[in-house]
Amino acid sequence: MCNFTAAKLYILCMDGLEPFYGWTVAMKWCLCAWKKPMKQRKIIHVDMDAFYVSVEELDDPSLKGKPVVVGHDGPRGVVSTANYVARKYGIHSALPIAMAHRLCPKLVVVEPHFNRYKEVSRQVHEIFHEYTDLIEPLSLDEAYLDVTDNKRGMDMAVDIAREIKQKIRQVTGLTASAGVSYCKFLAKVASDFRKPDGLCTVHPERALDFIDNLKVEQLWGVGEKTAQHMHKMGVFTGKQLRGLTLQQLTTQFGKMGRVFYNFARGIDNRPVVTEWVRKSVGCERTYLKDLTSQEDMLAELDILADELEGRLARNSFKGRTLVLKVKFSDFQQTTHSITENIVIEHKDKIMTLAKALLDEVDFQQKSVRLLGITVTNPVEEEMQRGPVQLYIEWPPFPQPDEDTTQVT
Repeated sequence: MCNFTAAKLYILCMDGLEPFYGWTVAMKWCLCAWKKPMKQRKIIHVDMDAFYVSVEELDDPSLKGKPVVVGHDGPRGVVSTANYVARKYGIHSALPIAMAHRLCPKLVVVEPHFNRYKEVSRQVHEIFHEYTDLIEPLSLDEAYLDVTDNKRGMDMAVDIAREIKQKIRQVTGLTASAGVSYCKFLAKVASDFRKPDGLCTVHPERALDFIDNLKVEQLWGVGEKTAQHMHKMGVFTGKQLRGLTLQQLTTQFGKMGRVFYNFARGIDNRPVVTEWVRKSVGCERTYLKDLTSQEDMLAELDILADELEGRLARNSFKGRTLVLKVKFSDFQQTTHSITENIVIEHKDKIMTLAKALLDEVDFQQKSVRLLGITVTNPVEEEMQRGPVQLYIEWPPFPQPDEDTTQVT
Protein backbone atom coordinates (compact mmCIF):
# COMPACT_ATOMS: atom_id res chain seq x y z
CA MET A 1 0.00 0.00 0.00
CA CYS A 2 1.55 3.31 -1.02
CA ASN A 3 1.73 6.07 1.57
CA PHE A 4 -0.41 8.48 -0.44
CA THR A 5 -0.67 11.05 2.36
CA ALA A 6 3.08 11.48 2.47
CA ALA A 7 3.19 11.64 -1.33
CA LYS A 8 0.59 14.40 -1.37
CA LEU A 9 2.57 16.38 1.20
CA TYR A 10 5.70 15.89 -0.91
CA ILE A 11 3.98 17.39 -3.94
CA LEU A 12 2.65 20.30 -1.88
CA CYS A 13 6.18 21.02 -0.69
CA MET A 14 7.25 21.32 -4.35
CA ASP A 15 4.69 24.01 -5.00
CA GLY A 16 7.44 26.54 -5.68
CA LEU A 17 9.21 24.31 -8.21
CA GLU A 18 8.56 24.11 -11.92
CA PRO A 19 5.27 22.10 -12.13
CA PHE A 20 6.42 19.28 -14.41
CA TYR A 21 9.64 18.80 -12.47
CA GLY A 22 7.82 18.71 -9.12
CA TRP A 23 5.30 16.16 -10.39
CA THR A 24 8.03 13.97 -11.92
CA VAL A 25 10.09 13.88 -8.72
CA ALA A 26 7.05 13.18 -6.59
CA MET A 27 5.99 10.34 -8.87
CA LYS A 28 9.45 8.79 -8.55
CA TRP A 29 9.26 9.19 -4.77
CA CYS A 30 5.86 7.46 -4.63
CA LEU A 31 7.01 4.57 -6.82
CA CYS A 32 9.99 4.11 -4.52
CA ALA A 33 7.64 4.12 -1.54
CA TRP A 34 5.79 1.22 -3.15
CA LYS A 35 8.92 -0.86 -2.84
CA LYS A 36 8.78 -0.38 0.96
CA PRO A 37 5.32 -1.65 1.91
CA MET A 38 3.70 -0.47 5.09
CA LYS A 39 3.33 -2.98 7.88
CA GLN A 40 0.08 -4.93 7.57
CA ARG A 41 -2.23 -4.18 10.48
CA LYS A 42 -3.69 -6.88 12.71
CA ILE A 43 -7.10 -5.96 14.10
CA ILE A 44 -9.31 -8.01 16.41
CA HIS A 45 -12.97 -7.27 17.11
CA VAL A 46 -14.20 -8.94 20.31
CA ASP A 47 -17.95 -9.17 20.91
CA MET A 48 -19.37 -10.75 24.05
CA ASP A 49 -22.18 -13.23 23.30
CA ALA A 50 -25.65 -11.98 24.38
CA PHE A 51 -23.76 -10.11 27.09
CA TYR A 52 -26.45 -8.73 29.41
CA VAL A 53 -28.48 -11.95 29.36
CA SER A 54 -25.36 -14.08 29.77
CA VAL A 55 -24.43 -12.14 32.92
CA GLU A 56 -27.95 -12.65 34.28
CA GLU A 57 -27.76 -16.39 33.54
CA LEU A 58 -24.36 -16.54 35.23
CA ASP A 59 -25.80 -14.93 38.37
CA ASP A 60 -29.03 -16.98 38.23
CA PRO A 61 -28.38 -20.43 36.70
CA SER A 62 -32.12 -21.24 36.82
CA LEU A 63 -32.51 -18.99 33.75
CA LYS A 64 -30.37 -21.22 31.53
CA GLY A 65 -32.28 -23.06 28.83
CA LYS A 66 -35.22 -20.66 29.04
CA PRO A 67 -36.09 -17.87 26.57
CA VAL A 68 -34.76 -14.79 28.39
CA VAL A 69 -34.47 -11.10 27.52
CA VAL A 70 -33.14 -8.12 29.44
CA GLY A 71 -35.43 -5.10 29.45
CA HIS A 72 -38.23 -3.37 31.30
CA ASP A 73 -41.41 -5.45 31.31
CA GLY A 74 -43.81 -2.57 30.76
CA PRO A 75 -46.13 -1.30 28.05
CA ARG A 76 -43.33 0.79 26.48
CA GLY A 77 -40.42 -1.51 27.34
CA VAL A 78 -38.07 -2.77 24.63
CA VAL A 79 -35.69 -5.70 24.45
CA SER A 80 -32.12 -4.74 25.30
CA THR A 81 -30.61 -8.20 24.75
CA ALA A 82 -32.12 -11.61 23.97
CA ASN A 83 -30.46 -14.95 24.61
CA TYR A 84 -30.13 -17.48 21.80
CA VAL A 85 -33.15 -19.47 22.97
CA ALA A 86 -35.36 -16.38 22.68
CA ARG A 87 -33.89 -15.49 19.28
CA LYS A 88 -35.30 -18.71 17.85
CA TYR A 89 -38.73 -17.13 18.32
CA GLY A 90 -37.74 -14.09 16.26
CA ILE A 91 -37.01 -11.92 19.30
CA HIS A 92 -34.20 -9.38 18.92
CA SER A 93 -32.81 -6.17 20.39
CA ALA A 94 -35.05 -3.08 20.20
CA LEU A 95 -38.20 -5.22 19.78
CA PRO A 96 -41.09 -4.00 21.99
CA ILE A 97 -41.48 -6.25 25.02
CA ALA A 98 -45.20 -6.59 24.35
CA MET A 99 -44.47 -8.01 20.90
CA ALA A 100 -41.81 -10.32 22.34
CA HIS A 101 -44.40 -11.75 24.74
CA ARG A 102 -46.72 -12.44 21.80
CA LEU A 103 -43.95 -14.25 19.94
CA CYS A 104 -43.02 -16.30 23.02
CA PRO A 105 -45.65 -16.54 25.80
CA LYS A 106 -43.13 -18.26 28.11
CA LEU A 107 -40.61 -15.45 27.76
CA VAL A 108 -38.71 -14.45 30.92
CA VAL A 109 -38.01 -10.71 31.20
CA VAL A 110 -35.20 -9.62 33.54
CA GLU A 111 -34.67 -6.02 34.62
CA PRO A 112 -31.18 -4.76 33.67
CA HIS A 113 -28.37 -4.47 36.24
CA PHE A 114 -25.95 -2.07 34.58
CA ASN A 115 -23.54 -1.81 37.49
CA ARG A 116 -23.00 -5.55 37.27
CA TYR A 117 -22.49 -5.38 33.49
CA LYS A 118 -19.90 -2.61 33.97
CA GLU A 119 -18.09 -4.73 36.54
CA VAL A 120 -17.78 -7.67 34.15
CA SER A 121 -16.84 -5.34 31.28
CA ARG A 122 -13.93 -3.99 33.36
CA GLN A 123 -12.70 -7.56 33.89
CA VAL A 124 -12.79 -8.17 30.14
CA HIS A 125 -10.88 -4.96 29.39
CA GLU A 126 -8.20 -5.88 31.91
CA ILE A 127 -7.62 -8.98 29.79
CA PHE A 128 -7.41 -6.86 26.63
CA HIS A 129 -4.73 -4.69 28.25
CA GLU A 130 -2.54 -7.76 28.80
CA TYR A 131 -2.01 -7.77 25.03
CA THR A 132 -2.37 -4.16 23.86
CA ASP A 133 -3.32 -0.67 25.00
CA LEU A 134 -4.72 0.19 21.56
CA ILE A 135 -8.32 -0.57 22.48
CA GLU A 136 -11.40 1.13 21.07
CA PRO A 137 -14.49 0.29 23.15
CA LEU A 138 -17.75 0.45 21.19
CA SER A 139 -19.97 -0.44 24.17
CA LEU A 140 -19.76 -2.48 27.36
CA ASP A 141 -19.68 -5.71 25.38
CA GLU A 142 -17.53 -5.08 22.31
CA ALA A 143 -14.24 -3.47 21.33
CA TYR A 144 -11.58 -3.24 18.63
CA LEU A 145 -7.98 -4.19 19.46
CA ASP A 146 -4.95 -3.30 17.37
CA VAL A 147 -2.42 -6.09 18.07
CA THR A 148 -0.01 -5.29 15.24
CA ASP A 149 2.66 -4.54 17.85
CA ASN A 150 1.41 -6.36 20.94
CA LYS A 151 2.82 -6.67 24.45
CA ARG A 152 3.35 -10.42 24.18
CA GLY A 153 5.33 -10.20 20.94
CA MET A 154 3.01 -12.76 19.34
CA ASP A 155 3.13 -12.98 15.54
CA MET A 156 -0.29 -14.46 14.89
CA ALA A 157 -3.33 -12.32 15.66
CA VAL A 158 -5.58 -15.39 15.61
CA ASP A 159 -3.54 -16.87 18.49
CA ILE A 160 -4.04 -13.68 20.49
CA ALA A 161 -7.78 -13.77 19.81
CA ARG A 162 -7.94 -17.41 20.87
CA GLU A 163 -6.07 -16.69 24.13
CA ILE A 164 -8.31 -13.71 24.89
CA LYS A 165 -11.42 -15.82 24.40
CA GLN A 166 -10.05 -18.52 26.71
CA LYS A 167 -9.11 -16.01 29.43
CA ILE A 168 -12.52 -14.33 29.26
CA ARG A 169 -14.16 -17.69 29.85
CA GLN A 170 -11.78 -18.51 32.72
CA VAL A 171 -12.14 -15.14 34.47
CA THR A 172 -15.81 -14.33 33.88
CA GLY A 173 -17.44 -17.63 32.95
CA LEU A 174 -18.77 -16.03 29.77
CA THR A 175 -18.10 -16.61 26.08
CA ALA A 176 -17.01 -14.11 23.46
CA SER A 177 -16.76 -14.20 19.68
CA ALA A 178 -13.82 -12.67 17.84
CA GLY A 179 -13.10 -11.56 14.30
CA VAL A 180 -9.55 -11.10 13.01
CA SER A 181 -8.48 -9.20 9.91
CA TYR A 182 -6.36 -6.34 8.61
CA CYS A 183 -9.06 -3.67 9.07
CA LYS A 184 -11.91 -2.78 11.42
CA PHE A 185 -14.70 -3.35 8.91
CA LEU A 186 -13.76 -6.96 8.15
CA ALA A 187 -12.85 -7.78 11.76
CA LYS A 188 -16.31 -6.69 12.93
CA VAL A 189 -18.14 -8.64 10.25
CA ALA A 190 -16.00 -11.71 10.98
CA SER A 191 -16.80 -11.64 14.71
CA ASP A 192 -20.47 -12.17 13.90
CA PHE A 193 -19.86 -15.06 11.54
CA ARG A 194 -19.62 -18.02 13.92
CA LYS A 195 -21.51 -16.83 16.99
CA PRO A 196 -21.73 -17.82 19.76
CA ASP A 197 -18.20 -18.53 20.99
CA GLY A 198 -16.87 -18.08 17.45
CA LEU A 199 -13.52 -17.22 15.94
CA CYS A 200 -13.21 -16.17 12.30
CA THR A 201 -10.22 -14.79 10.38
CA VAL A 202 -10.38 -12.92 7.07
CA HIS A 203 -6.99 -12.93 5.34
CA PRO A 204 -6.15 -10.11 2.89
CA GLU A 205 -5.87 -12.43 -0.10
CA ARG A 206 -9.34 -13.82 0.63
CA ALA A 207 -10.97 -10.52 1.53
CA LEU A 208 -12.68 -9.86 -1.82
CA ASP A 209 -14.14 -13.37 -1.97
CA PHE A 210 -15.41 -12.89 1.58
CA ILE A 211 -16.95 -9.51 0.73
CA ASP A 212 -18.51 -10.83 -2.47
CA ASN A 213 -20.76 -13.13 -0.43
CA LEU A 214 -21.81 -10.54 2.15
CA LYS A 215 -25.28 -9.04 2.08
CA VAL A 216 -25.15 -5.26 1.85
CA GLU A 217 -26.94 -5.15 5.22
CA GLN A 218 -23.77 -6.54 6.79
CA LEU A 219 -21.70 -3.52 5.76
CA TRP A 220 -20.99 -0.88 8.38
CA GLY A 221 -23.19 2.17 7.80
CA VAL A 222 -25.90 0.34 5.85
CA GLY A 223 -29.15 0.64 7.76
CA GLU A 224 -32.62 -0.43 6.76
CA LYS A 225 -33.35 2.57 4.53
CA THR A 226 -29.94 2.50 2.84
CA ALA A 227 -30.31 -1.23 2.20
CA GLN A 228 -33.74 -0.66 0.63
CA HIS A 229 -32.21 2.04 -1.59
CA MET A 230 -29.47 -0.33 -2.68
CA HIS A 231 -31.98 -3.09 -3.39
CA LYS A 232 -33.88 -0.73 -5.69
CA MET A 233 -30.60 -0.22 -7.54
CA GLY A 234 -30.30 -4.00 -7.93
CA VAL A 235 -27.52 -4.25 -5.35
CA PHE A 236 -27.88 -7.03 -2.78
CA THR A 237 -24.32 -8.31 -2.25
CA GLY A 238 -20.81 -6.97 -1.78
CA LYS A 239 -19.89 -8.18 -5.25
CA GLN A 240 -22.74 -6.23 -6.85
CA LEU A 241 -21.78 -3.17 -4.81
CA ARG A 242 -18.23 -3.34 -6.15
CA GLY A 243 -19.67 -3.16 -9.65
CA LEU A 244 -20.79 0.43 -9.06
CA THR A 245 -18.50 3.38 -9.76
CA LEU A 246 -17.46 5.92 -7.17
CA GLN A 247 -19.50 8.56 -8.96
CA GLN A 248 -22.63 6.40 -8.89
CA LEU A 249 -22.28 5.75 -5.17
CA THR A 250 -21.50 9.35 -4.14
CA THR A 251 -24.41 10.58 -6.27
CA GLN A 252 -26.78 8.24 -4.45
CA PHE A 253 -25.32 8.26 -0.92
CA GLY A 254 -23.19 11.38 -0.61
CA LYS A 255 -20.05 11.06 1.54
CA MET A 256 -21.04 7.55 2.60
CA GLY A 257 -20.82 6.54 -1.06
CA ARG A 258 -17.03 6.71 -0.87
CA VAL A 259 -17.10 4.57 2.31
CA PHE A 260 -19.24 1.93 0.57
CA TYR A 261 -16.96 2.08 -2.49
CA ASN A 262 -13.91 1.39 -0.33
CA PHE A 263 -15.54 -1.30 1.80
CA ALA A 264 -16.59 -3.22 -1.31
CA ARG A 265 -12.89 -3.31 -2.21
CA GLY A 266 -11.69 -4.30 1.25
CA ILE A 267 -10.32 -0.83 2.01
CA ASP A 268 -10.78 0.57 5.52
CA ASN A 269 -7.93 2.66 6.92
CA ARG A 270 -9.75 3.80 10.06
CA PRO A 271 -7.39 3.53 13.05
CA VAL A 272 -8.27 1.99 16.38
CA VAL A 273 -9.12 5.09 18.42
CA THR A 274 -8.44 4.84 22.15
CA GLU A 275 -10.00 8.19 23.12
CA TRP A 276 -13.08 9.88 21.74
CA VAL A 277 -13.98 13.55 21.93
CA ARG A 278 -17.58 14.00 23.08
CA LYS A 279 -19.65 15.40 20.22
CA SER A 280 -22.98 15.90 21.97
CA VAL A 281 -24.94 15.73 25.23
CA GLY A 282 -28.64 14.94 25.29
CA CYS A 283 -31.54 13.22 26.99
CA GLU A 284 -34.81 11.69 25.85
CA ARG A 285 -37.90 10.04 27.30
CA THR A 286 -40.31 7.39 26.05
CA TYR A 287 -43.73 7.93 27.62
CA LEU A 288 -46.08 5.30 29.00
CA LYS A 289 -48.96 7.25 27.49
CA ASP A 290 -48.70 9.09 24.18
CA LEU A 291 -48.61 12.87 24.31
CA THR A 292 -51.48 14.38 22.33
CA SER A 293 -51.38 18.12 23.08
CA GLN A 294 -48.70 20.75 22.66
CA GLU A 295 -49.19 21.77 26.28
CA ASP A 296 -48.23 18.28 27.42
CA MET A 297 -45.23 18.29 25.11
CA LEU A 298 -44.01 21.66 26.41
CA ALA A 299 -44.37 20.44 29.97
CA GLU A 300 -42.24 17.38 29.19
CA LEU A 301 -39.69 19.49 27.31
CA ASP A 302 -39.38 21.67 30.40
CA ILE A 303 -38.42 18.58 32.43
CA LEU A 304 -35.95 17.49 29.73
CA ALA A 305 -34.44 20.98 29.53
CA ASP A 306 -33.82 20.96 33.26
CA GLU A 307 -32.09 17.58 33.01
CA LEU A 308 -30.09 18.64 29.96
CA GLU A 309 -28.79 21.76 31.73
CA GLY A 310 -27.44 19.54 34.50
CA ARG A 311 -25.82 17.09 32.08
CA LEU A 312 -24.13 19.90 30.15
CA ALA A 313 -22.67 21.27 33.38
CA ARG A 314 -21.50 17.87 34.64
CA ASN A 315 -19.77 17.11 31.34
CA SER A 316 -18.39 20.67 30.91
CA PHE A 317 -19.82 20.52 27.40
CA LYS A 318 -20.32 23.66 25.35
CA GLY A 319 -22.17 23.47 22.04
CA ARG A 320 -24.05 25.82 19.74
CA THR A 321 -26.67 23.56 18.13
CA LEU A 322 -29.86 22.21 19.71
CA VAL A 323 -31.54 19.17 18.16
CA LEU A 324 -35.15 18.18 18.88
CA LYS A 325 -36.15 14.56 18.31
CA VAL A 326 -39.80 13.52 18.07
CA LYS A 327 -40.96 9.92 17.67
CA PHE A 328 -44.63 9.40 16.84
CA SER A 329 -47.00 6.63 17.92
CA ASP A 330 -46.43 4.83 14.60
CA PHE A 331 -42.65 4.76 15.35
CA GLN A 332 -41.87 7.29 12.60
CA GLN A 333 -39.55 10.01 13.83
CA THR A 334 -38.31 13.44 12.85
CA THR A 335 -35.51 15.73 13.99
CA HIS A 336 -35.18 19.51 13.82
CA SER A 337 -32.16 21.62 14.74
CA ILE A 338 -31.13 25.22 15.21
CA THR A 339 -27.64 26.72 15.56
CA GLU A 340 -26.82 29.80 17.64
CA ASN A 341 -23.84 32.14 17.69
CA ILE A 342 -23.48 31.62 21.43
CA VAL A 343 -23.09 28.56 23.64
CA ILE A 344 -26.33 26.79 24.61
CA GLU A 345 -26.02 25.85 28.28
CA HIS A 346 -28.87 27.30 30.37
CA LYS A 347 -32.40 25.97 30.71
CA ASP A 348 -34.10 29.20 29.63
CA LYS A 349 -32.20 29.27 26.34
CA ILE A 350 -32.79 25.54 25.80
CA MET A 351 -36.54 25.94 26.30
CA THR A 352 -36.76 28.97 24.00
CA LEU A 353 -35.09 27.04 21.19
CA ALA A 354 -37.00 23.82 21.91
CA LYS A 355 -40.34 25.66 21.66
CA ALA A 356 -39.31 27.15 18.31
CA LEU A 357 -38.30 23.73 17.01
CA LEU A 358 -41.52 22.13 18.26
CA ASP A 359 -43.49 24.69 16.22
CA GLU A 360 -41.74 23.37 13.09
CA VAL A 361 -42.91 19.78 13.61
CA ASP A 362 -45.69 18.55 11.33
CA PHE A 363 -47.65 16.27 13.65
CA GLN A 364 -50.31 15.30 11.09
CA GLN A 365 -52.68 14.50 13.97
CA LYS A 366 -50.24 11.92 15.32
CA SER A 367 -49.59 11.45 19.02
CA VAL A 368 -46.03 11.42 20.37
CA ARG A 369 -44.36 8.50 22.20
CA LEU A 370 -40.86 10.00 22.63
CA LEU A 371 -39.23 13.41 22.97
CA GLY A 372 -35.53 14.15 23.08
CA ILE A 373 -33.26 17.21 23.05
CA THR A 374 -29.52 17.26 22.39
CA VAL A 375 -26.84 19.94 22.32
CA THR A 376 -24.15 19.32 19.71
CA ASN A 377 -21.63 21.25 17.55
CA PRO A 378 -18.99 21.64 20.30
CA VAL A 379 -17.12 24.93 20.31
CA GLU A 380 -13.82 23.21 21.14
CA GLU A 381 -14.04 21.31 17.87
CA GLU A 382 -14.44 24.52 15.90
CA MET A 383 -11.46 26.11 17.66
CA GLN A 384 -9.28 23.12 16.87
CA ARG A 385 -10.04 23.16 13.17
CA GLY A 386 -6.91 24.14 11.28
CA PRO A 387 -6.20 24.80 7.61
CA VAL A 388 -7.85 22.45 5.16
CA GLN A 389 -5.33 20.22 3.42
CA LEU A 390 -5.34 20.21 -0.36
CA TYR A 391 -5.89 16.70 -1.69
CA ILE A 392 -4.70 15.84 -5.16
CA GLU A 393 -6.61 13.23 -7.13
CA TRP A 394 -4.16 10.53 -8.12
CA PRO A 395 -4.55 8.46 -11.26
CA PRO A 396 -5.36 4.79 -10.58
CA PHE A 397 -2.38 2.58 -9.79
CA PRO A 398 -2.08 -1.22 -9.90
CA GLN A 399 -2.71 -3.04 -6.62
CA PRO A 400 0.55 -3.18 -4.59
CA ASP A 401 2.15 -6.56 -3.92
CA GLU A 402 1.67 -6.31 -0.17
CA ASP A 403 -2.13 -6.54 -0.54
CA THR A 404 -1.63 -10.28 -0.67
CA THR A 405 0.35 -10.37 2.56
CA GLN A 406 -1.25 -12.87 4.92
CA VAL A 407 -2.45 -11.74 8.33
CA THR A 408 -2.37 -14.54 10.86
